[in-house]
Amino acid sequence: MKSVACVFLVSVCGLAACRQQQVVHPYRTDIVEAVYASGKIVADSEYQVYALGAGIIEKKLVKTGDTVRAGQVLYTIQNEAPASRLSAAESNLALANQNLAANSDVLNDLRLAIESSQVRLTNDSLNYMRLSNLWKEGIGSRSTVDNALTTYELSRKQLESAREKYRSTLNSLSLSRQNAKSQAVVARTDLGNYYVRARAAGMVYQTLKEEGEAVKPNDAMALLGKTSGRLIRLAIDQQDVSKVKPGQEILLKTDVSGDSIFKAVLLRVYPSMNEADQTFRAEAVFADAAAHQPYIHSSVEANIIIQRKANVLVAPIGVFGSGYDSLLVKENGQQKKIGVVTGIRTINEVEIKSGASEQTAIIPVKQ
Repeated sequence: MKSVACVFLVSVCGLAACRQQQVVHPYRTDIVEAVYASGKIVADSEYQVYALGAGIIEKKLVKTGDTVRAGQVLYTIQNEAPASRLSAAESNLALANQNLAANSDVLNDLRLAIESSQVRLTNDSLNYMRLSNLWKEGIGSRSTVDNALTTYELSRKQLESAREKYRSTLNSLSLSRQNAKSQAVVARTDLGNYYVRARAAGMVYQTLKEEGEAVKPNDAMALLGKTSGRLIRLAIDQQDVSKVKPGQEILLKTDVSGDSIFKAVLLRVYPSMNEADQTFRAEAVFADAAAHQPYIHSSVEANIIIQRKANVLVAPIGVFGSGYDSLLVKENGQQKKIGVVTGIRTINEVEIKSGASEQTAIIPVKQ
């Protein structure tokens, strides 16, 4: 029985030795603080064009990969009705312009009426003055003078009426021409809505509709952008956005480029948060123009470099407590908790600014 007890005692001691706590020591290395962001590559000045009129696509004039100039027609939509309205509006405008032209029949008739009234007034005025002077010399009769005066006054009023009619007609014709111009502009704009055009010079990256398809206003028709420029559109978590600023270096990978690492530079961070996913939009460009990406809308995983430090004291992130301000250490065979001041924190490591050294024996939080 004693021999059995001795064997048992030895086994217990051996097990205790096996369970001896593992410790780690801080070490020195170069460390980089970075903010993770995800996103995609887009064409510089990328935009979609939309249908503004409803109807059937009559012609598709471009294909994916074509380069286009500003204002170039990409699609035409059947437009017989708006074309007819424009033709009618332009005819009305032409008639309005004709009515106001120097040889306008309407205005010429009114000018002739004014000239006739002016001649009649002159004659009636002279006749009245002649009869009035004769009456002063005792020749003629008072009634004859009064009749001449009445005729003169009537001629004067007829001249004023002719002039007023000319002014009124001129104003009316001017207003008619202005209305005709407005109607022609509206009709021309309406017809223009049936021609889908490029807003700027660039490339057609995708056509979204084909000939014969029915479209309605606000249907997307094509995706366009600059031919060679690329932007990296990123989403940054709201907890990290205060750390980033334009000019910072970015290291990124794309889905289509495998393990290749590209360098980029942060251009701008937009101040408005996307409430749906609690992120802020940012944009970057490739640092090397030679790193041109022929594809767009490929996914990106990026690290925005906040700061770099060389030869700093670090420890694995797993040895720290939840607040990253304390460590469980072994000192003189005893466990105790010590406070530390930490700095940069990465996925794997945490910088120790003070409170521990390379000789500190740290007991991981989880054994």
